Amino acid sequence: MRNWTSPSKLKAKGIIGMNRRNIRYIGRYNDRRLYPLVDDKLKTKLLAQEYGITTPGLIGTVTTQFGVQHIAEMLAGHNGFVIKPAKGSGGKGILVIEKVVGKHFLKPSGAELDIEDVERHVSNILSGLYSLGGSPDVALVEALINFDTSFAEYTYEGVPDIRVIVFKGYPVMAMMRLSTAASDGKANLHQGAVGVGIDIASGRAVRGVQFDRSRTDHPDTGHELSSLRINGWTKLLELASGCYEMTGLGYLGTDMVLDRDHGPMLLELNARPGLAIQMANGEGLRSRLDLIERQPEGVPVEERVAFSQQHFARQGELQVETDVPAAV
Repeated sequence: MRNWTSPSKLKAKGIIGMNRRNIRYIGRYNDRRLYPLVDDKLKTKLLAQEYGITTPGLIGTVTTQFGVQHIAEMLAGHNGFVIKPAKGSGGKGILVIEKVVGKHFLKPSGAELDIEDVERHVSNILSGLYSLGGSPDVALVEALINFDTSFAEYTYEGVPDIRVIVFKGYPVMAMMRLSTAASDGKANLHQGAVGVGIDIASGRAVRGVQFDRSRTDHPDTGHELSSLRINGWTKLLELASGCYEMTGLGYLGTDMVLDRDHGPMLLELNARPGLAIQMANGEGLRSRLDLIERQPEGVPVEERVAFSQQHFARQGELQVETDVPAAV
């Protein structure tokens, strides 16, 4: 099976590459002075609170090496939590503790850590080991997400998330990222997670890919992907679309999760979202972006979402062919 095609076929499918993304959309619609709002997860979280957008609960932050000595006190009473770098990217430096048993901290894989391991991880975050450019960082400690159990058969030792590309406030393309054994329980496509294209109109799966190749089931659970459907889809899209007003960024990647108690929640934002979402959907972004550029400003969130659901609806079941390359 080949995972490449000709330039003419790419153009016909409306695939955009990094140069067009950077110049035409990011360069034109994203003011660089606004980048810190999304490059720093703590700033994003605080901004989201101002705009009433739900995010995982913040247990605390560690800003100095002296504070590392008191991490045990911060974690006391919490049976699960996530520690992440404020300026990290690509899922690097995220430590998920699913359960605390006595003095042991259990990862989703079952691996046990002690408090010294946790302290070491936090210290590495502060030193900039996982941050963009290696700059000194801040460690965020968040409440564990109780992800919707309806997705349990679609993921492996991790929380599935939903990436929505938002352009000028309109949701234009979406995918769900499912963690696998290959991705070490992280929803990162480059590490081996499964990407599932999602129909903007219905929240249903349209196509699945892993390692640049099409697949119709989850590699670890064996569950078929075509039945995947996201409940509360319109609400999730409205939450994602509202991030346009929140940040002022015209071309934006929003990463969402579904919590069984709190519904859709914002995990993080990205001012330079990747292009693999086109691979997951088997379709290019260009025609959708062109249509949105012709729309007027000042349209309310609900109307923007309804417009996208009307114009970007997909038909049919999960596809099996691989004719769109990941390297776009």
